Amino acid sequence: MLLVAGALVTSKDAALSVADWPKSFGTWFPSWAVLNGGAFFEHTHRVVAAGLGILTLILSGALWVTEKRLWLKWFSVIAVLGIAIQAVLGGQVVIRLLHYWLPVMHACFAQLVFAALISIAVFTSRWWLEEKPMLQDAGSPGIHTIALLNSAVIYFQVILGAGFRHKEISVKPHVIGAFVVLGMISWTAATLRRRFGASTEFVKARKMLHGIFGLQFLLGFAALWSRITTADAPQPMPVMVALTVLHTVVGAILFATSVLVVLICYRLVPRRGQVTVSAERQVTA
Repeated sequence: MLLVAGALVTSKDAALSVADWPKSFGTWFPSWAVLNGGAFFEHTHRVVAAGLGILTLILSGALWVTEKRLWLKWFSVIAVLGIAIQAVLGGQVVIRLLHYWLPVMHACFAQLVFAALISIAVFTSRWWLEEKPMLQDAGSPGIHTIALLNSAVIYFQVILGAGFRHKEISVKPHVIGAFVVLGMISWTAATLRRRFGASTEFVKARKMLHGIFGLQFLLGFAALWSRITTADAPQPMPVMVALTVLHTVVGAILFATSVLVVLICYRLVPRRGQVTVSAERQVTA
């Protein structure tokens, strides 16, 4: 919901519709009379962000009460701090009048917070806690390296997309980046199929990567087409807004999926050093 709300603010050119922060028009609860036009989207974005902040605090508190893994407790604190930093960045976007690449940083940091919350969901899932047979990775480079590189390439594409949406760079780097991501995802999925074709988790993971990227690729060109064809419109047209918001949100889901693939790799495939140590100990015994 927050990703949708944020994308609507950008697509509707509503970023400075509410000129003060953290309050809106000098109050925490502005009347409907002043929330017209872009102000509605900007204030809604702040309300949804506040709701996410409260939910993340509750999540962190619940983990500190019920969770035994200390590292996960502190990771939840990092997620809460990430929400706070993101809120401050959003405020600076308004205070600094969209300057200094702040809108781009705000958009890109949101993806990292999203990935952190996705990770907490995975770490607390029954699947993560259950005993799983370990898979051996005999290829080179290692699957962990490929998965991390895949995630990094997709995140760089997110940065390029945010730079274009906020009018800091042209669309050309983002278009070129789409084909780089296509190659990277194809390599990652092919590697998963070749090395771990019998793994149910990796079968689902590579299908998700292919499917979500295919949708994102089509949405990207549709969004670009809508921008070009409505460039002379006096205000953002509904078709352009809808396609841009969908493209932005599906891009975030694609990045989150790439993070999920990284987590699956680390859960099911021991790193080379760990396998060697285990084997040495077994021989010694």
